[in-house]
Amino acid sequence: MSLILAIAGILWLLPIIIIVCSSKTTGREKLAWVLAVIFISWFAWIFYLLLAPIKKN
Repeated sequence: MSLILAIAGILWLLPIIIIVCSSKTTGREKLAWVLAVIFISWFAWIFYLLLAPIKKN
C-alpha cells in the first residue's frame, strides 16, 4: 500500500519538478506556474508546456 502511495506522490510532484527545473521561464513567472499547478489544477502543467515562452538563443 505504501508503495502505491509513493508512486502516486511522485507522479503528482513530477509536473512541479519539471517546471522548477525548466529553463523556459524564470523568477516570478516560474513561481506563478508552480502555484497554478498546485492550487488551480494539476493539469495546468500541460498548459505550461504549451504556453511557456520559448527560450531565445
